[in-house]
Parts: sequence; structure tokens; C-alpha cells
Amino acid sequence: MRQRGADTRRHRDSRQTLPTGVDMGVLVQKYGGSSLADTERLSAVASRVAATHHSGAATVVVVSARGGATDELLAQAAAAAGPAFGAQRLRETDQLLATGETASASLLALTLLGLGVPAVSLTGAQAGMSIVGKPGAGIVDRIDVTRIDELLDEGNVVVVTGFQGQNADGDTVTLGRGGSDTSAVALAAALGAERCEIFTDVDGVYSADPTHVPDARKLPFVPAAVMAEMAFAGAKVLHPRAVELATLQGVELHVRTSLGTQEGTVVGEEKDFMTSLETGGAVVAITSDPDVARVLVHARGRSDLAAEVLSILAQHAVPMDLVARSGPNEEEFRMGFTVRRSDVADIGPALDKAIAVHGGEVRIDPDVAKVSLIGMGLLNRPEYVARMTAVLAAAGIATSWVSSSQLRASVTVPADRRVQALCLLHKEFGQTEECADTEQTVAL
Repeated sequence: MRQRGADTRRHRDSRQTLPTGVDMGVLVQKYGGSSLADTERLSAVASRVAATHHSGAATVVVVSARGGATDELLAQAAAAAGPAFGAQRLRETDQLLATGETASASLLALTLLGLGVPAVSLTGAQAGMSIVGKPGAGIVDRIDVTRIDELLDEGNVVVVTGFQGQNADGDTVTLGRGGSDTSAVALAAALGAERCEIFTDVDGVYSADPTHVPDARKLPFVPAAVMAEMAFAGAKVLHPRAVELATLQGVELHVRTSLGTQEGTVVGEEKDFMTSLETGGAVVAITSDPDVARVLVHARGRSDLAAEVLSILAQHAVPMDLVARSGPNEEEFRMGFTVRRSDVADIGPALDKAIAVHGGEVRIDPDVAKVSLIGMGLLNRPEYVARMTAVLAAAGIATSWVSSSQLRASVTVPADRRVQALCLLHKEFGQTEECADTEQTVAL
């Protein structure tokens, strides 16, 4: 990604000076679909953006489609195309999906204008966001912020559509689910922003999903590397790609609620965060992920099909997580791994076809979930994994496919025991005093 951050910051600091003598730089704010879901929330967001603008900050806002809009557009695309498939369908679907963010950006800009705040909305392409990769899974390659700079210099709030950009052919390409977070971080890096504020319907990052663990604790600070593990392991407050990009580009993230003024969570460079988190232990948070499927590949008469399996996943841009592999055996090949359940439709047929050629079979189990401990130094604390599996076993929750690293320890559990497992582990590792509804077996 080409950056112009340093030059941009110097230029803007010389222009943005408050009467008090305080210099204000660029501030990027991102608002998700739930924050823009109705007229009342849209007005609240506009008021917050207006206040930021009046404070003297050069303000860039990145928006998602309004709540439910993307799913509705996907359903319309599926109904219109029927059984059609292929590259052309993917292209047209991206053109359609991008309209959700375009509507949000225009509505917010219009609302700001109604408040007397100069505002201009831009699509990802108009904002100079160049994308590489296939439709629905684009990657930000570079950003030419010239037009944004010009609009900011004229005193405008710039509202940019998240989730999308333009490829070398001039087509709109979306970044996939969570892409608006990535758009915001990429723009913050390119503009040399002081920080990137991510506004959601929760007021920060918690030690567990507060929807399922009501007394989960809000974390005032989380190191970027730890947040990346949390996001990949199921924490939905930030998208994993956005956190990875923020880490690489040195962008500090502030996760806050759009529904109030309380402080949120800062995600940034590592500090002595065990003290700041006041956890009293190496475990910072417990996460759970329902979007998991277990894939088992078996073929007799072949010793190694791993390269072929991994190639198929790479072609479909599908990451694997927990991996189990049998030792070298000239007579058979066995490999298991977990993927997102939502990716099974993409890779299932391709794996079936490839392995059938070798007389093998592929079995997919969608009735699993993943629970994880997130912290520091977990690889050096084997007793943590032992405690993790022991407390779940005591509750009659079967575990399998254990994986451990310095920042994360994960196991798979039956999908209908996920919430119970989350609550038990949250209590076991000192994150809560009580564990309500531990008998609950309904998958939420």
C-alpha cells in the first residue's frame, strides 16, 4: 500500500490550528451498519461527526451498509441469478453489494449538510482505493489520497464507502465481510491519521462476548497482536484483516460505542498490559466461534495429498485453523482441519472431486464450534490447556483437536455446548465470579 502519511500530516497540521493553539491532525472514524440502522441512529452519528469536525480535526468517515442491507442485497442477487455461477455472476454481485455502502455514505453526507457541516461522499473508487484479488475477497493494494486531501483542505468532512474499491479493469470489487473495518484502517494508514476510531453497538472489547457472559469485563487496552488472535478466534468486534493491517501499519485503534460517550478499548502497540488489564494471570479473554466446520480427508494407497489439499484451500482463499495429521504412512493419507462453516460450500465440491480421483473420501462435520483462551505465554504454560480440557470434561463437554500457541489455545467442542463452554472457561480462568446458565445447551 502506497502511503503519503508523513507529508499529509505535516501539510494539514500547518492548516488545522484551533484558536487555543492546539493542532489537530486527521481522524478516521468508522461506523458499522447497526450504528446507521435507522433515522434516529443516523442522526446521532451525524451529530457525533459534526462535533469532531467542529473540534478542528480533519475528519474522514468510513461507513458500512445500513443494518441488514447487505444480506437483503445478497438474497436479491441469488434470486435474480438462480443457478448461474462463474466469474460474471461474482462481478455483478459485487456491483450490487457496493450500493449498500453508497446509500449509507450519501445519507450521512446529506444529514451532515442538514446540520450545516460541509460534507462530500465518495465511493471507494472515487477515494482512490485500488483493489487486487477476486470479487468478494479483494485486498487493498494502494490508496491515492489526493482527492481526499483536496476535500479536507477545503474544510469538508469526507464520507467514504467502506468494503469496496476499484480494480485495474475499473470494476468495483468488495473486500468481503468485515471489509469496512479494513477500509478504515487502510485509509488511516495512508492519511497518517492520529488514530482510527471504530464505532459499534458495543462499548469496547470484552473478556468474553457480553451477550453470553453478562459480567464479562471491558478491557481498556489490548495489544494489537492479542487483538488479532481474538478476532481470528471468534471475537466479532473487529475483523481479523483490519487488526493485522493496523499492526503492520502502526495504526492505533479505538473501539467505542456509537450509542453513548463512554470510553472504549484502545488497541495498539504493546505495553505492560498485564498490569493495565488487571487480570492477575496470563489469560486475557475467552472467545468462542460458531462459524466452524471440521474437515476430514482420507485416501488409501497415497502417502501425501497435503499439497493438493492446501492448494485447493489457497485457490478459494479459505484459511484453515486447527490441523490434525497422521504420521507418514505409505498406504494411506489422513488429514483433518477446521475451516469457517461459511466456506464449506466453496471448498467442499473441489475437495470431493480432487480426493475422489485417488479413491479417497472427504467428510465434513458442521456441528462443532471452537472455544479459545487468549493471552500471553500460553505455549509456556501447558497447565492452562490441561485446566481448559479438564473443566470441560467435568461438565461432560467433549473436546478434540487441541491447538496451542503463545497467544492462543483452542479446542473444538460440540456446537450445542459452545455457550456453556465459554461461560465455564470464563469462570475457571478468573474472569468472572459466577457462571450463569451453565446447563444451557442451546447454540446461540
